[in-house]
Amino acid sequence: MHQPKYCLFYDNHTMPACPDVGENFDAELFTDRIKACGVDYLTFHARCNMGMAYYDTKIGIKHPSLKYDMFGRLAEACNRKGIALTAYLNGGISNEEGLRHREWTTLLFDGREYREPRLTPYVRTMCYNSPYRDHLIAMVEEIARNYPVAGFFIDCLAGYQCVCPTCVKEMKERGIDWKIEKEVEKFSEFSAIRLSRDIAQAAKAVNPELLLYFNGPSYEEQAEFGTYIECECLPTGPGWGYEFLPALSHYMRTLGDKPVLNMSGRFYDWGDFGGLRPEAAIKSELLYGLANGMRPNVGGHFHPRGDIETAVLDRIEKIYKELQTMEPWFDNAKNLTEMAIVYPGTIHQIRFDKPLRGAVRMLCELKQQFDIVTEFSDWSKYQVLVIPDDVTFSGETARRVQAHIAGGKAVISSGISGMNPEKTKFVLEQEWGIKFEKECDFDPAYFAVGKNFNQGLPDMPLSLYSSGIEVEALPGTSTEAYLIKPYYNRHWDGEHAFFYNPPDKVTNIPALTICKNVAHFSHRIFSGYNLQASVELRRLFASVLEKFLPDPLLKTENLPSFARAFAAEQPGRRIVHILSYVPELRGEKTEMIEEPIPVINAKIALRLDGAPPVKVYLAPAGNALPFTVKDNYICVDVPVFKGYALIVFEN
Repeated sequence: MHQPKYCLFYDNHTMPACPDVGENFDAELFTDRIKACGVDYLTFHARCNMGMAYYDTKIGIKHPSLKYDMFGRLAEACNRKGIALTAYLNGGISNEEGLRHREWTTLLFDGREYREPRLTPYVRTMCYNSPYRDHLIAMVEEIARNYPVAGFFIDCLAGYQCVCPTCVKEMKERGIDWKIEKEVEKFSEFSAIRLSRDIAQAAKAVNPELLLYFNGPSYEEQAEFGTYIECECLPTGPGWGYEFLPALSHYMRTLGDKPVLNMSGRFYDWGDFGGLRPEAAIKSELLYGLANGMRPNVGGHFHPRGDIETAVLDRIEKIYKELQTMEPWFDNAKNLTEMAIVYPGTIHQIRFDKPLRGAVRMLCELKQQFDIVTEFSDWSKYQVLVIPDDVTFSGETARRVQAHIAGGKAVISSGISGMNPEKTKFVLEQEWGIKFEKECDFDPAYFAVGKNFNQGLPDMPLSLYSSGIEVEALPGTSTEAYLIKPYYNRHWDGEHAFFYNPPDKVTNIPALTICKNVAHFSHRIFSGYNLQASVELRRLFASVLEKFLPDPLLKTENLPSFARAFAAEQPGRRIVHILSYVPELRGEKTEMIEEPIPVINAKIALRLDGAPPVKVYLAPAGNALPFTVKDNYICVDVPVFKGYALIVFEN
């Protein structure tokens, strides 16, 4: 099975009306050009979401203006030149096939066949239980048998609801109430997973070494039959932004040893044929992924005529050639972590959860080394578990957290985290050392911090910027911060808008409690941080964390808060990556990175877990960095770097 290193992903969704598909395509020139970039892995369309095939298919619909086997020529050239080729097929959308076979398309819960708005590729979606499923599987088998492909990327296998006669019949047989929309959605998700599994079984029967990824089912749901993972993140596109990749990268590395690809794009959004983002933007995203064990993958649009986009490939070549000089320190490196954010949800929740994003940003700004864990992965290696805002406890979550605490390790939670799903009590009430009283109605809520955790905080009432609960501290629990109520809550009394709501007096209601190794914030501080970026909330959290983790793996000085630092290891060495890039909101909606930010006189201290290093240097140049060992830390000064520094501690 191929291990992807430097990848390209081409969209090639082509309207049936396009008159000149493939007329200028030269497979030799194209593969020579991407080979010059150092690309070893290419994803390319065998059949697009318009339902058009780009190979000599006996099953599907070949594009009417394509006069030869374009995918076949590409596959043969890639095979000769050592470029692994994955065949893209859209599983959930195939417009032309759906147009010719209406019985293959979904029937929405409200009886419509077409989605609104009409001007979208998703106007017509496919039913996974219609004859389309066998048709799609047959196309996968046809490609696997006839072309030297390394794998398949099956896209858009989302749970599109369907109440066609075939789906309704099976739902009735399974005792599913097809009249309830949420039940129909669950069945559709089940159908997508089942189809994915059947595609994988058919493909592996032809070639057991295929790389397989299904875009739709969660990573956990395809763990048994998928063989690699893709993270699609285009920060300038709607729904992504620069908070997306940090959350996904810290989560995806907990899912096992499968290859993980970090797919960004050369454009500003999918469907944008004329966009080429700045070099610094693309490079920063790929470096972030490489620092977290993800291989670079740049998405682009293939011109249906086959024109080579020289400017695009020049930019990718420049970036990839620079990254490849550091490949010895990227290859098979594993991140070092000692904390975890506990979030037992699905990938669909992880992608967009605002409290989770607040927690990730806070820990990244504090340069902490952490993962995001669901119940899929092991939690035993972590010293501190952070449970953000709204994580209620299932039996399994409670069991794991209780074992963690019994092992003398620490927990920091906030809001209603730790409560039962009914939100009536804390599941581990004795361990938390608090009793739930009621929802807190302070709007806005303020807090005052005692002397144990007020380092760096101004001596004044501080805002929480979030909702929360009222708790009672049980015997043995210390209250380290108290809530301050406002004079009056925000409201309209028929005459006045109560908008100006100053703090009144400190109450005896806990805002922060400590019970042995468990700290709890009564209010949703990560939601507050995500909303308002209150530095005071981060400082308070950092003071609590320092109590439980006084000697973290990595300490830094003179690094700006926007800089990111990641520790990793390979046999015989440890590595610290530092990134210094700032996304700036420009115009109405676009976050932009246009240049790297220089950093001068950064100080790095890596905990000495074993023998001291023989040498410390900057890669790839090999410039030696003087170091000292003090208080069980290896201390290094980095005089200057611009955007990125790769510091190697060689044993």
